Amino acid sequence: MKRNTWQREAVREALGSNEGFVSAQSLHSTLRDTGSPIGLATVYRALADLAVEGEADSLQSLEGESLYRACTQGQHHHHLICRNCGLTVEIEADAVELWAQSVASEHGFTQANHVVDVFGLCAECTVQTRLAR
Repeated sequence: MKRNTWQREAVREALGSNEGFVSAQSLHSTLRDTGSPIGLATVYRALADLAVEGEADSLQSLEGESLYRACTQGQHHHHLICRNCGLTVEIEADAVELWAQSVASEHGFTQANHVVDVFGLCAECTVQTRLAR
């Protein structure tokens, strides 16, 4: 575990104040707007460390950008993510868990890990899309 610096704590707090997933650049901008002298590279490192330690969820947007969100430690979970507004819902996926373990076992793999994020449109964005037609 890395030592807790003021920069890391600032990133942790800023991440916790966001409801959805956020990019390192967006989080850096927010921190700079509040007067923080923290550098962008430091924000990237802190976010990556928080993700490795289980304090942040990390996923890749459809555009390939890494996004982060504060999460509850120790709980493996999956997400539904609105590709329009970014709304994110943690979901249970027991069928995915069983499938992943089964496929790994069939091929002689052990200690298998996986990431499942489902992108789509939330109910509100679906309605807005239909109204815009």
